[in-house]
Amino acid sequence: MNETIHKFGYPATLIAEYQHWVVLLRPAQPTLGSLVLAAKSEVTAFSELKPKAFTELSKVIAAIEKVLKQAVAPARINYLMLMMVDPHVHFHVIPRYEGGRGYAGIDVSDAGWPDVPALGEARTLTDEEVEKLIGWLRGWWPKSR
Repeated sequence: MNETIHKFGYPATLIAEYQHWVVLLRPAQPTLGSLVLAAKSEVTAFSELKPKAFTELSKVIAAIEKVLKQAVAPARINYLMLMMVDPHVHFHVIPRYEGGRGYAGIDVSDAGWPDVPALGEARTLTDEEVEKLIGWLRGWWPKSR
């Protein structure tokens, strides 16, 4: 796994792993269910990904959207490819909604709604909260990958 994946807490934050991608729980939650979708390769430009990674990406995104729609019921899902501090190809996946959402006492409001996500106002999770949310989201995840 590349350095960017490790920075986002891998392996402790791993929700799902595919041949070319990993889906991680974002340790700082601007909205409940925020994820990091990261390419496992060492490339630092989206255009440098192998064709098989692009093909698999559609399958991974379909799973993400199915899970988030069931678990969080967002009005929208934002995919942010920022890659400023963390150079390897990755997206911040931010489910968007008016108001707040909660699970197991973990409540997160969408402070940026309906504008851009308020990443600076994200709730930083404890290790226990990370475990709870990972277990919850894994429970929704499609069994076949």
